[in-house]
Amino acid sequence: MPDYRYLTYETFDQGTIVRIMLNRPEARNAQNRGMLVELDQAFLAAEADDAVRVVILGGNGQMFSSGHDMGSSLFLEERTPGPNAHPSTIVNGGTRVGTKKRMLQEWHHFFVNTMRWRALRKITIAQVQGGVFAGGLMLAWACDLIVGSDDVVFCDVVGTRLGMCGVEYFAHPWEFGPRKTKELMLTGDSIDVNEAYELGMVSKVFPQESLSEKTLEFARRIAQVPTMTALLVKESVNQTVDQMGFSNAMAACFSIHQLNHSHWAEIHDDNAAIADVRDGIPHWKDAPPIRASKRDQVVFEG
Repeated sequence: MPDYRYLTYETFDQGTIVRIMLNRPEARNAQNRGMLVELDQAFLAAEADDAVRVVILGGNGQMFSSGHDMGSSLFLEERTPGPNAHPSTIVNGGTRVGTKKRMLQEWHHFFVNTMRWRALRKITIAQVQGGVFAGGLMLAWACDLIVGSDDVVFCDVVGTRLGMCGVEYFAHPWEFGPRKTKELMLTGDSIDVNEAYELGMVSKVFPQESLSEKTLEFARRIAQVPTMTALLVKESVNQTVDQMGFSNAMAACFSIHQLNHSHWAEIHDDNAAIADVRDGIPHWKDAPPIRASKRDQVVFEG
């Protein structure tokens, strides 16, 4: 097993259950390139191991994931040419220029990888707590089941903070529903774990202090199902959703996402591929707190 820098990888019950934990709690588990590369390696290792029946994906600390790393010192180090640059930045389009570079890099690291994790030949459970924001939604939604603590909130603020139409794996209409997606993307508001449960997006809700134990208990129950049965249940549901247009819609929305990036890059002298204060968007570091969506209030002040 590789010595992961940004993850932990633990096995239970004679290797039938694996728990992978995002391990940048000091950065709210923001997804830097090294983390995403390691996550792909960890998922594939669990998939290759015939003893494994269920894979749990969680995050250490108070938050499952705040989304993609948007500019930490580590983010900059990984992308600056030199001895500390991440090897992935010079392959899969990394040496190209302009839109082609961004499109190919995002296609590989944000889109194709997430689609592959969705199709992993194991049952996967997202174990989430605290905030599940933007790119954090991608990781949770790629899993077959989501289990959350009672403090979880889900939101995507890239519309109101970055001027983007959503993240690269745009499963929002399938998970939130079409109109709720429009509301949440246009306001940057959040929904809590109970509303997510009512939507069918979350399977179980547990107290935060027992989340880890209860998720493992849930995984143990699922691990009792014969592996062929479990795989075919997963495949039947995924293929049904694909026949409803999921995969084609995801590919189309990825292209729209790239158009959105290209628009901002074209109108900015510095080629910045997201909106900022020049475009009437507050800087993402100075953005107001995320607010809960309320059925009878435009702005919730409580």
